[in-house]
Amino acid sequence: MTSVLSADTTGPEPGAPSPPPPRTPPTVRTRVLAVPEARWALAALLLFLLALPAYLLGAPAWLWGPLFALTYATGGWEPGWAGLCALREKTLDVDLLMVVAALGAAAIGQVLDGALLIVIFATSGALEAIATARTADSVRGLLDLAPATATRLTDDGAEETVPTGQLAVGDTLLVRPGEHIGADGRVLDGLSEVDQATITGEPLPAAKKAGDEVYAGTLNGSGALRIRVERDAGDSVLARIVRLVEEASRTKAPTQLFIEKVEQRYSLAMVSATVALFAVPLLFGAALQPTLLRAMTFMIVASPCAVVLATMPPLLSAIANAGRHGVLVKSAVVMERLGQTDTVALDKTGTLTEGTPRVTRVLTLPGGGHTEETVLRLAASAEHPSEHPLARAVVAAARDRGLTPAPAADFTATPGTGVTATVEGRTVAVGSPARLTADDIGTAPGTLEAEGCTTVLVVVDGTPAGLLSIADRLRTDAAATVRDLSGLTGRTPLLVTGDNRRAAARLAGEVGITDVRAGLLPQDKVAAVEELRGSGHRVLMIGDGVNDAPALAAADTGVAMGRTGSDLALESADAVVVHDELAAVPRVVALSRRARRLVKQNLVIAGTVIAALVVWDLAATLPLPLGVAGHEGSTILVALNGLRLLTDRSWNTPAAPAAAREGARTHTE
Repeated sequence: MTSVLSADTTGPEPGAPSPPPPRTPPTVRTRVLAVPEARWALAALLLFLLALPAYLLGAPAWLWGPLFALTYATGGWEPGWAGLCALREKTLDVDLLMVVAALGAAAIGQVLDGALLIVIFATSGALEAIATARTADSVRGLLDLAPATATRLTDDGAEETVPTGQLAVGDTLLVRPGEHIGADGRVLDGLSEVDQATITGEPLPAAKKAGDEVYAGTLNGSGALRIRVERDAGDSVLARIVRLVEEASRTKAPTQLFIEKVEQRYSLAMVSATVALFAVPLLFGAALQPTLLRAMTFMIVASPCAVVLATMPPLLSAIANAGRHGVLVKSAVVMERLGQTDTVALDKTGTLTEGTPRVTRVLTLPGGGHTEETVLRLAASAEHPSEHPLARAVVAAARDRGLTPAPAADFTATPGTGVTATVEGRTVAVGSPARLTADDIGTAPGTLEAEGCTTVLVVVDGTPAGLLSIADRLRTDAAATVRDLSGLTGRTPLLVTGDNRRAAARLAGEVGITDVRAGLLPQDKVAAVEELRGSGHRVLMIGDGVNDAPALAAADTGVAMGRTGSDLALESADAVVVHDELAAVPRVVALSRRARRLVKQNLVIAGTVIAALVVWDLAATLPLPLGVAGHEGSTILVALNGLRLLTDRSWNTPAAPAAAREGARTHTE
């Protein structure tokens, strides 16, 4: 039973807002320009923007030529080098192909096209490098949750401060009120409450007594604890979270864009055909200049510029549309992968719920002689000096009903029991029913707790006066979101939570979830996700806490709640719901599926035009201006087709029943 207690007896001034719940410490984030790829990409973009107006206005070539040359050099050397390294491993990748195509375009006078292609690829590589650096920052920041030092008790009872890295199994620690616990262990003696939301995701501090397990990095409440260390620092749950995130980030195979799935064959075919078209005629005595011109024309019309733009504009437009509606999708690959989802796993606290305890019911007890308003006002008055989450919930409930807490005197807090104060000349106690009274107060506490609620008893002058039922409130759009996700994927989402089974089952029943997995530590959530992926499912994980970060990284796609999410969850996730609007998740999945359909349409258009121009160039003589016009025309056409996803209609249109059928197909692609 979680009781109301306080870390001190001096509370906030009456009417002052309640302090927010503790969050993970801020991490030191890598600056964008500290990433080399970002510096090179920015330089290429600036040079391109300087050269563009001069080129378009017909300025002399000596003005824009060097600027374009520097654009090629600054933006192209890294993807070009990566392509050469891949070539050394006998792999021809799209990076090298793009650089060759850009240089080929420049060789026959299409300098602008080549420079634009270089800038696009340099920017894409920079964004990927920044995302990788930010994830590493958050993983390092997670280690700051564990204190650097701990108070160890020697055999003779003396205290010594030692680095937590030097703690060994069997050591005894003293953890004072308000301190972070330095190691995983078990309570030897003492009574307190520990905020372990970073590990389990539970919305309320957990009562701890002799024999209970505690975790490194969690925050002790108002009682002192003596703890026996049971795990080395490197084996703590917190350290395992760090390893899980790092391993998942390294081992999760990235889903490739459609064009990249065929890049090897296409690249080899294009390069081979260009070389043959240049070399074979020369062997038979053809003139050099027209042969070179024909080969370069072939390279231009066969280059995958239109195919790349067939893929990117729909996905980038979908990213922009989602961002405008509060969903940050971190890359085009992520936007494509969202549409392949066929299974959704949801965290409970902070995801389906608001993550803040609320008073849901006020019950008066026979013999107390008080109304609901009186019980709530007296409880809020006694709780007002406390900073405990349950105390904040009681005070907030009173204010919501227009009740003003009265001044409290003689405030005391007893760990594991509750608080006591004198209010308007009456002694008011608020806390655990089992510890505050031995009187028979009926079955109401057991009934409320069976519903997954925390029950608080209010005692006035020694007589039980009423009960307060406190629970984490469900988000208003939770049930609709579960229903929409079920319709999109063809199966009901599953609930994965570190909270207790009773509370999880109650909430799952309210939103229509039947598969409930409760009491999970971070590694258990990862195991659940990997089990689904091992069965061939494309898993979308939605969470918000540090304990969700490994599962977010391990899933095919991870989505974090932005307002309540921890730094590590936000960086580990592939997409972030900025305003915590849960209903945005099925909308962005449906938007991704529309983008995938447009990509396929564009590939048909681009492929048809490329095939027609290539056949013309091979079978006859394709004039270079006509080839460029056809190539650029198809590029513009597919780009405009992709921009259709920028409209609000694309976001607001409900997912059609066909979306569910597509979801069933995409996991086999």
